Amino acid sequence: MNLQTVGIAGLGLLGRGIAGCLLAHGLRVIAYTPAQDEFVTARRVIAEAVEELITRAGMPASLRDTWSERFIEVDSPAALASADFIIESIIEAAEAKQRLFDALEAALPSHVTIASNTSAIPITSLQQGRLHPQRFIGMHWAEPAHANRFLEIIRGNLTSDSAVQHALHLASLTGKEPCVVEHDLPGFIANRIGYAMYREACNLLSLGIADAETIDLAFRNSVGLWAGVCGPFRWIDLTGGPVLYARAMEPVMPTLCRETALPTPLADLAANGCTGINNGTGFYQYTAADAERWVHAYRENVWAVHRTLQSVFPKQTASSADTGST
Repeated sequence: MNLQTVGIAGLGLLGRGIAGCLLAHGLRVIAYTPAQDEFVTARRVIAEAVEELITRAGMPASLRDTWSERFIEVDSPAALASADFIIESIIEAAEAKQRLFDALEAALPSHVTIASNTSAIPITSLQQGRLHPQRFIGMHWAEPAHANRFLEIIRGNLTSDSAVQHALHLASLTGKEPCVVEHDLPGFIANRIGYAMYREACNLLSLGIADAETIDLAFRNSVGLWAGVCGPFRWIDLTGGPVLYARAMEPVMPTLCRETALPTPLADLAANGCTGINNGTGFYQYTAADAERWVHAYRENVWAVHRTLQSVFPKQTASSADTGST
């Protein structure tokens, strides 16, 4: 399976992170963004990602000098036509994605897989009206894309087996540990579990059970100890098994929040324009120093988990020399 050049449409937070991941693993990247100033930010972020991978993950120092030779900036979706695989990573709006897909399908050969980096939009809905719907697939990346193993690959109702295999091959080349979501649904796997958790956290806040800091503290010092290594089912098995959890959960289940509307604390903050560390307001207030401290703490934890998983569950990744292999 020859996969050497990946086209990226969109260089926002995740788009530039994906570009950095691809370039660090020896792939060539053709990047398009309608906002030309995003290329400047992207190059800085990619250089930082490469430096982290050299110093923290043992990747070759030569990457500092070689990655930029494989990063090609273009000014239209049509200029992505020579790519072997396309990743769309623009805003989370179906209409905008469909307009971009129109331009991509007009330029690309019919066999090229087009992956949408979406966190919640059903892939089947994005396949509607497409010329070649079988080549569309979901690839849900997460920040920081260059450091973590996370990647969800989502099969829409019309996605071909070939498109799934192309996405899995790309995941292998970039050191990911992908999970394939075989049945398309909003939010996929990770976010559906996450959203249920956020809803209950907001419910506890609304009921006055505790303030946001206390709820976060309880979660951080319990779930935070195991979630980087275990999923919920593994954790159940490690701590008493289904028999224990069936007994413990049964009386609690009827008391959990079942609301289908947005949780009030979240909806109210969103209505007031709170964007968290971006503008200093969210469930907490942030100075610039606070925001930097929390981002740093998160990134350090990502690398700590990376080291743990690499030592306990080593994963063979393709080298840059393998990018043209079958």
